[in-house]
Amino acid sequence: MRILTVYKNDAGQRLDKFLSKAVKGLPTSMMYKLIRTKKIKVNRKRAEQNYLLREGDEIQLFIREEFFHSPEKDDGALGRIVPKLNILYEDDNILLLNKRPGVLVHEDTAAAENTLIMHVKAYLFQKGEYDPSSEQSFAPALCNRIDRNTGGIVVAAKNAEALRVMNEKIRGNELSKFYLCLVHGVPRKWQATLHAYLRKNSADNMVEVREHPFAGAKEIITGYRVLETRGENALLEVELVTGRTHQIRAQMAAIGHPLLGDGKYGVNREEKHRGYKYQALYAYKLCFDRTDTENPLSYLEGKTFCLDRRDIWFLQEQSK
Repeated sequence: MRILTVYKNDAGQRLDKFLSKAVKGLPTSMMYKLIRTKKIKVNRKRAEQNYLLREGDEIQLFIREEFFHSPEKDDGALGRIVPKLNILYEDDNILLLNKRPGVLVHEDTAAAENTLIMHVKAYLFQKGEYDPSSEQSFAPALCNRIDRNTGGIVVAAKNAEALRVMNEKIRGNELSKFYLCLVHGVPRKWQATLHAYLRKNSADNMVEVREHPFAGAKEIITGYRVLETRGENALLEVELVTGRTHQIRAQMAAIGHPLLGDGKYGVNREEKHRGYKYQALYAYKLCFDRTDTENPLSYLEGKTFCLDRRDIWFLQEQSK
């Protein structure tokens, strides 16, 4: 038998979710069977798979030792990586990062170490704020995603409580997210809120946008206003009300104003020669909206974090 004690970074999650991370060698189907047959208990009592763990709980596991064997955590990699982060804001709970276009946010088989999340882990490990060997189920995580070829503000959670609260804020639309983008042409309306429907095609990693509902589509809402015109192009501030895959790129293209540099929803052969390797889109402003609920991140409510325009590559390209 082994006993796992629930620590602060483990609390607040379901028993089954915790076990899937803490006992990686245990097959999922077997885990559920062991919970049902009381081979896995909490505080020496039968527990349901959806039991929410509390700090100080003890989980008794009457299982073979071999299930606890898993690949060693690579502290060496975290000590070897030279963190390359552009930090906009940092406190004890979160990091706000300016992700550059071309940077992958999460690991894939081709670039396991050269990703934003690995640089976050290395940064916190080398600061002494993250020790993977002492964690059972938590690792620093990114709370929002930005496409590889889009730049902008990404939120990283340093602890499990901050991750939980940030995820709740994102699900509850308690964050206002604004982008800057350069589009072909100048919209007839200088300010508008666009309503449409979007369906993702995973096979080619593209989305389809239509004005009216259609099978498999989800509603999208995008607000924009024209900040200035630049010859035949317009610089827009866009508010992402809903957050769907490629929403801004596809919706602007659908109204006849694709983004400069966007080869997926526009034609960018000539633009590549002008230095537009990526779509001209940047998540430049993040606002923590006020709520009536007290939470560990309440001190951020009412605050706005904004990147300097000098940090946005396509604005500099246009000024040359």
